[in-house]
Amino acid sequence: MDHLRRGSGEYITARSGVELVHHRIGRQHRVCGVDFGVPVRLGDVDVSFHPAGHVLGSAQVRVEHAGEVWVVSGDYKRDPDPSCEPFEVVPCDAFVTESTFARPCFRWRPGEDTVREILDWWEENRRRAKVSVLFAYALGKTQRILADLARWTDRPAHVHVEVEPLISCYRRAGMELLPTIALPRKVRGVRLEGELVIAPPKFVQSSWWERFGDVETAFASGWMQDAASARKRGFMRGFALSDHADWDDILRTIRETGARRVLAYHGVTEALVEHLHGLGIEAGEL
Repeated sequence: MDHLRRGSGEYITARSGVELVHHRIGRQHRVCGVDFGVPVRLGDVDVSFHPAGHVLGSAQVRVEHAGEVWVVSGDYKRDPDPSCEPFEVVPCDAFVTESTFARPCFRWRPGEDTVREILDWWEENRRRAKVSVLFAYALGKTQRILADLARWTDRPAHVHVEVEPLISCYRRAGMELLPTIALPRKVRGVRLEGELVIAPPKFVQSSWWERFGDVETAFASGWMQDAASARKRGFMRGFALSDHADWDDILRTIRETGARRVLAYHGVTEALVEHLHGLGIEAGEL
């Protein structure tokens, strides 16, 4: 919900994200889909979208005026993700970068390895007749997990009914995801021993999942970088799976864009700006 707001007269988005935009803000709004890389003239600037690798249809925004190019990254990641378009490096004069995890302590393992760890956790709980309840963000994270799991198994996962419309958007876009079974908001008499249940974090309260049987809970997020984070947030297990670039990939991206100026926003900006100054790059906080 931090990506889209109701109230604009018109929305312009990458074409693959049109259905998700309609789902978020309603079909009564005017939404124009544009192919990646195709410039749109707005006033006296040329604007184009380029894949950000964050979720399906997520885009960096390239703005060109009088021969100068700025790129606003939005949320982005460099790690391969079978559920969305891969990140594209866009050369520019100025790069506005997100900095959600812009600290040296955040360095991710390959996402495929982490999802394999989720599968192993599910299999272990299955042998113990436990229900694996995995909390993951409804848009992006859930679909990424389902896409990676589909590489190794065809056993269906149960998902909260609230997530099913977003999963359907991904399927209609041609993404191959694990089969899913929707669970209603109010669950009565459902026994799910050995099954995997994926739900948004807002349903973490035990009143929703305690009826499933003997449950083990986990959270998939970059904030689960250390085991203590999961316990502090009330989960039995944590999986460090992020849809944002880590410290190394933020620096790599800045270097590959060739930007002479960098502005950081949305997250921990101070450490990144200081580090860039040390590299001789003009940098500041937006």
